[in-house]
Amino acid sequence: MTMHFHQISPELDSYLEARSLPPAYVEEIIRCAVLEDLDGGIDITTHSTVSADLRSEVQFTSRAPGCIAGMPVLAAVLEMMCGESNLTYEVLVRDGEEVLRDTPLLRASAPTRDLLTAERTALNLLCHLSGIATATRNWANQLAGTNAAVRDTRKTTPGLRKLEKYAVRCGGGQNHRMSLSDAALVKDNHIAAAGGVAAAFQAVREHAPDITVEIEVDTLDQLREALGAGADLVLLDNMEPHVLREAVAIAQEHTARTGKKVLLEASGGLTLATAGAVGATGVDFISVGGLTHSSPILDIGLDYLRTL
Repeated sequence: MTMHFHQISPELDSYLEARSLPPAYVEEIIRCAVLEDLDGGIDITTHSTVSADLRSEVQFTSRAPGCIAGMPVLAAVLEMMCGESNLTYEVLVRDGEEVLRDTPLLRASAPTRDLLTAERTALNLLCHLSGIATATRNWANQLAGTNAAVRDTRKTTPGLRKLEKYAVRCGGGQNHRMSLSDAALVKDNHIAAAGGVAAAFQAVREHAPDITVEIEVDTLDQLREALGAGADLVLLDNMEPHVLREAVAIAQEHTARTGKKVLLEASGGLTLATAGAVGATGVDFISVGGLTHSSPILDIGLDYLRTL
């Protein structure tokens, strides 16, 4: 059986674009997820128990408190599965809002078969993205009162990077580079291959003179070398708070001497419990891979309200 997908509305198309979520990318993720669920067949349970002409009203509801992300993606699932002419829905919560348990998120009316077939794809995406936003909000709250911001990494689910990084933004975090081509991060293996921090930095700068270059270091001596080489950002890997404070002082001294502000990012071995102490050292960012690779989902469910 060939699955027929509907187009999303121009309004939703524009909404996604405004949030750096290309509609074609979102549509392809939804299409792949639904086709994976159907596996070349039909939703046997739904087609067996629900008549083709039945319409229903349903509601997506939080089962736990958290921060919501993915409402336009949820809307895209419904529009693609149900069709704009067969669907009415009301978004009750916006991305980035914090909700309590049992908060209604979206109410929709559509053909029942389409709603039930769409249910798992919609919930898989919404729960996952809201889980990332909730975890990010927790880190951002721990950094409140410091000058540091929490950032994500490229440790993302293959194919879902733009969505997951969007969820980080919804939670109050910032995005690190989106890809290998939009910024340079010189890590230990690059340094070893190039023959040192300065050599690695110079090689990148000559090859790509206009992009931001960040250098990863794990000692204060390497930090001094990175500053001397001209790094724009320095990633301070697995340093204790007292070492981070010393690193900040070294960077401030460099800025006073040269007039060039260099941003510092703490990474490695960070926990939510120590986030505030790390932020208080004066670093500009802390990067947390766990935001995208380890955040538990936010429990959200679909409630059947009534038959129309």
